[in-house]
Amino acid sequence: MSSPPPASPDSRDSSGSSPGAPASGRRRIPLPPFWAQILLGLALGVLLGWVARTWNVDWLGRTLQEVGDTFVQLLRLAVGPLVFLAIAVSITRLRNVSNAARLAGRTLLWFLVTSLIAVAIGITIGLLTNPGDGTGLTPADGARPDSEGSWLDFLTGIIPTDVVTPFTELNVLQIVFLAAVTGVAALQLGERAAPVVTFGETTLELLQKVLWWVIRLAPLGTVGLIGRAINEYGWDLLGDYATFTVDVYVGCALVLFGVYPLLLRVAAGVSPVRFFRAAWPALQLAFVSRSSVGTLPVTQKVTERLGVPREYGSFAVPFGATTKMDGCAAIYPALAAIFVAEIFGVDLGLRDYVLIVFVSVIGSAATAGLTGATVMTTLTLSTLGLPLEGVGLLLAIDPILDMMRTATNVAGQAAVPVIVAARERILDREAYENATSFEINDVNDVNADADGAATAAPAEAREVKTAA
Repeated sequence: MSSPPPASPDSRDSSGSSPGAPASGRRRIPLPPFWAQILLGLALGVLLGWVARTWNVDWLGRTLQEVGDTFVQLLRLAVGPLVFLAIAVSITRLRNVSNAARLAGRTLLWFLVTSLIAVAIGITIGLLTNPGDGTGLTPADGARPDSEGSWLDFLTGIIPTDVVTPFTELNVLQIVFLAAVTGVAALQLGERAAPVVTFGETTLELLQKVLWWVIRLAPLGTVGLIGRAINEYGWDLLGDYATFTVDVYVGCALVLFGVYPLLLRVAAGVSPVRFFRAAWPALQLAFVSRSSVGTLPVTQKVTERLGVPREYGSFAVPFGATTKMDGCAAIYPALAAIFVAEIFGVDLGLRDYVLIVFVSVIGSAATAGLTGATVMTTLTLSTLGLPLEGVGLLLAIDPILDMMRTATNVAGQAAVPVIVAARERILDREAYENATSFEINDVNDVNADADGAATAAPAEAREVKTAA
């Protein structure tokens, strides 16, 4: 009787040994789930920040600041090329989508509708609670911000003076403009632009791979960001801003867990519970990273798992990550304007509230998917004629507010493509009903999911078609 053939390399298990062979060497200690790592980072950050502030541990405070700043800087480092490639490549992919202009128009329309609802909620909460009353803050506590936003800058700053400055100064609006022009030009050139498009797609995948490594550092970044906030401001800060902080969180929660589920149920006819179960990885990362653009690869994976066609989702999600900001550009500016007006003793009239709505709905692109909402806040205050020193009153509490704002932003960036796809009858409802949460491990999972789905279907069936 012949002896069995030797085990092939492919038959080895994940530890590198053949089946049946004794386990040798070290055993890898399994890491807790990503959400558990985030919670651990939050708890550790609070503890270390409290220690640094209570006992004046300077080296610990500096370490927390460096860790948090480094994590944010790594995210910002990827923003410019990621936005450019994501927008440009997504536009070229629209050649595979029937009625692409209609889909883009419907996406923009739903962005505007949800922004209008969000700013209305923000104004209503502000009028009911008067967040600036009884805070003990005075105009002397404010300071003008280092950067400001104005309508002139917003309108004239869309077109860059050169192709380098938008990336060095991280002007996302100008980067979006360059990306849109590049993508449309590639569409017009057709097959002649195929090598450039292929290079762009490969580079985008490489960049997403690198960004995924940064995302995996989010628990460590959380320690630094939360610890720094506690060390610098302590708990006393929350007392002065208690009403304002609660207003922002309640407003965002109403949009996140009220408006979006209602629209998903009524407008799209899908289960909100299934949406949140699948979107949980993107929401938790957005809460910690405070960056819609930094969360972009995870948000795209969420929409694909929810049955949104990849060709459409790869356009809608990057577009939303730079322009769709219900938390930062709708709820927050409305409450901030009311808060600052009360501190400075300015009475707002009906015209002012109409202007708040206009700025929030039209000017949300100024927020640009980065951490913080200073530009959008200054744009709102300058439009209303309120003192820009009021922004200085809000900077101290901003990191704590930005977490909830960004989670709301990202939820909307995932929900709107689902709504549009469902109404245009291109949503894979079977995939939606089977969508589950996933562990944030590797960006290759995104491509594997999409490529596997593409391989399973004939080429003719992969073309996205909308209802007549």
